[in-house]
Amino acid sequence: MNKGKKYQDSVKLLDKTKLYDADEALALVCQTAKAKFDETIEIHVRLGVDSRHADQQVRGAVVLPNGTGKTVRTLVFARGEKAKAAEEAGADYVGAEDYMEKIQKENWFDFDIIIATPDMMGVIGRLGKILGPKGLMPNPKAGTVTMDVAKAVQDAKAGKIEYRLDKTNIIHCVIGKASFGAEKLGENFNTLMGAIIKAKPAAAKGQYIKSCVIASTMGPGIKVNSSKLG
Repeated sequence: MNKGKKYQDSVKLLDKTKLYDADEALALVCQTAKAKFDETIEIHVRLGVDSRHADQQVRGAVVLPNGTGKTVRTLVFARGEKAKAAEEAGADYVGAEDYMEKIQKENWFDFDIIIATPDMMGVIGRLGKILGPKGLMPNPKAGTVTMDVAKAVQDAKAGKIEYRLDKTNIIHCVIGKASFGAEKLGENFNTLMGAIIKAKPAAAKGQYIKSCVIASTMGPGIKVNSSKLG
């Protein structure tokens, strides 16, 4: 597939044989984000674990100090006082069976994250086959199944992201926008990488971080020297 002129120009800024230090890679990714819109910056981290084994799962959530640059729409499943607390915290949608049916019958997905109180998991469980493949099922490890729905809503709005392994043992995460600049992206990058390193399973043997690539929405991947990441 032929890449556009802007992409080709971006590639010329890179040395494909080089593994860049993280701060250098982040400065470069801002230079290679040449689209007319504010490109999203993502990192892709391959880990030396086997996600098929329960004791080698890597999953969690972390609040990025500078947010993601994206407006996060929250759907909260709660009743009574917890529903009221979610509304006061700024949740976009709050309900119970009404929203379950809306998702089931209308294929409605005008939200980015679901937060739920533990007693609502029976209702949400009926949506497992729909939400599971989209990565939208709330989870206690990610802090999205909680009695403190107000804090969960505030964290989500502040830039809380979930990280989890895919089937190929890679974590894909957004760390901000090109307009953030290298310094703010660096703060987000270090916070996320710190959380991933802290989440290293005891069963993981050998090199934990196998590779790390940073890329903008339309730009080329920039390889980071993973040996310096921990």
